[in-house]
Amino acid sequence: MLLARPEGWRHSILTMEGGMLCGHLNVPIDTDPQDARAAAGRMVTELARDFHDIAVEVSWDPPQEPWTWTAQVTPAAGTGQDG
Repeated sequence: MLLARPEGWRHSILTMEGGMLCGHLNVPIDTDPQDARAAAGRMVTELARDFHDIAVEVSWDPPQEPWTWTAQVTPAAGTGQDG
């Protein structure tokens, strides 16, 4: 999940193990939402590679609330991993 807040861009990630990772996305407050989603996608892709040794794809859902986006993270095609 990516949230635009007055203090900056925040993220929450539900892990495969059922935990949650929350924090601040390292982009300027005035970053365009499309660019913030791209940065968040890169962050998740790098985390999956570094911690799970897997390539993933990030697909953003249409926003359900203003300034809030959710994404689905799935193993990249050809990785041989189950979702």
